[in-house]
Amino acid sequence: MYETKMPGDLAAPDWHVMSAMNRGASRRDLLAILLAGGMQAGLAASSLPAYAQTPRRGGRIRVAGATAAISDTLDPAKMSNQTDYSRGCMLYNGLTWLDVNLTPQPALAEEFSTKDARTWVFKLRRGVLFHDGKPLKPADVVFSILRHKDAATASKAKPLADQIETVKASGADEVTITLISPNSDLPVILGTSHFLIVKADTVDFSTGIGTGPFKLKEFKPGVRSIAVRNEAYWKSGRPYLDEIEFVGISDEGARVNALLSGDLDLVASVNPRSVSRIKETPGYAVFSTQSGQYSDLIMRRDIGPGTNPDFVLAMKSLFDREQMRKSIALGHAVVANDQPIDPTNRFHFAGLPQRPFDPEKAKFHLKKANLGELRIPIVVSPAATYSVEMALVLQQAAQRIGLNLDVKRMPADGYWSNHWLNSAVGFGNVNPRPSADTLLTLFYKSDALWNESRWKNAKFDQLLITARAEVDLAKRKQMYADMQVLIHQEAGIGIPLFLASLDGHSNRLKGLSPIPLGGLMGYNFAEHVWLES
Repeated sequence: MYETKMPGDLAAPDWHVMSAMNRGASRRDLLAILLAGGMQAGLAASSLPAYAQTPRRGGRIRVAGATAAISDTLDPAKMSNQTDYSRGCMLYNGLTWLDVNLTPQPALAEEFSTKDARTWVFKLRRGVLFHDGKPLKPADVVFSILRHKDAATASKAKPLADQIETVKASGADEVTITLISPNSDLPVILGTSHFLIVKADTVDFSTGIGTGPFKLKEFKPGVRSIAVRNEAYWKSGRPYLDEIEFVGISDEGARVNALLSGDLDLVASVNPRSVSRIKETPGYAVFSTQSGQYSDLIMRRDIGPGTNPDFVLAMKSLFDREQMRKSIALGHAVVANDQPIDPTNRFHFAGLPQRPFDPEKAKFHLKKANLGELRIPIVVSPAATYSVEMALVLQQAAQRIGLNLDVKRMPADGYWSNHWLNSAVGFGNVNPRPSADTLLTLFYKSDALWNESRWKNAKFDQLLITARAEVDLAKRKQMYADMQVLIHQEAGIGIPLFLASLDGHSNRLKGLSPIPLGGLMGYNFAEHVWLES
């Protein structure tokens, strides 16, 4: 039995130790945390973005995300891309938020504790108001979390919420969450965008009423949103800006042109080929965040050529990863190994032998697959970062072994709703997730809504569930290593690179700091940035 507690806005040392252990911290890391334990205020301050100058209040900025569609939503349960998540962080708060180390910090819950990682008590912050003036109550938290478990909600986070057994108001300002089995990552999960808190019984999310730093002024799905400062925000002095206009521009060249012409102040998902142009333009810069983001080749195991495991292995052996890193990402990436846990994650299994570029091995597996002269379409789009370029490199390598790959380029608009998850062979793009458990649960568990290749493995599912509750660090690391091996060997997913997120911005925009959930400060830029006078 153990107890962990997060009081106020300061992280208690025992929480940091437990959290670090669950992420696979080394002995040196744990010693460093313990040595800092007597300096709680300094420890908490180190988790916050470091500002080189005093933030200035006022001003308006225009920001562009990389996606725009009629399916844009303000419903946290249905959010699925950077544009949605960024808007969500403007309008709502979660019980927790994730700092620069992806450690959960208090937000709407000013304190949370557990004795067994199964039953968690969250004490809510008093005096928090929704945008319509109504106070935050336990009923709002209960509703916001339980709706993810309801199949009728069609929540993208249902696989994560399914581990929750009950959510109950246990006091005037307290909520108790009981899990089916222990999971010490629960505060991390609750700090992600899907679990933002909305008003109880909300049905219409188009008004975006939350407790966040900005209030919704206008929302046109697929076009733009305008948000204005929430003067009653519970964080004193935040936000700094008066107004943010957020648009989605799917064409990267158009985003960069709009930035450099002065029409935009911040743009997401810059192509490496645009970096020098931005840096060489006076008044502009590029902000880089290395993380676990990846674009992946998806070969569905239930339909098409991916039903044959030899075809899957042939395709994975055709990745010239180093060439892709140099010529496509221009160095703004690290080589991956067909499994999704990146080297910055403490549970990354470095002992997994790197799959090399091996056309002869690919040819061997292709012959075993016995596909004949079959022409195989690969669906790509600029919406999935670098997928067009990766597919063309694959196509050239495939020609050397007699494999005919037909690259089908689709427009960015509508790609995620019309082609991703629906194509027999195609590309996806997965944003970083705050923990190994979250990533594997959302994308690789047999019943996951986003199980891209429809790979199902009972042993993997059991390992995933068991690892959540395992308190022995060595055993937990071994379980995650075993899961990475299974994905590497069997899943219909090829991951050549882990990508850096590149955002372009005006030098007048200050306060940006990397949060490895992805670009735009892990979608949470809105309340942190300000304009230089």
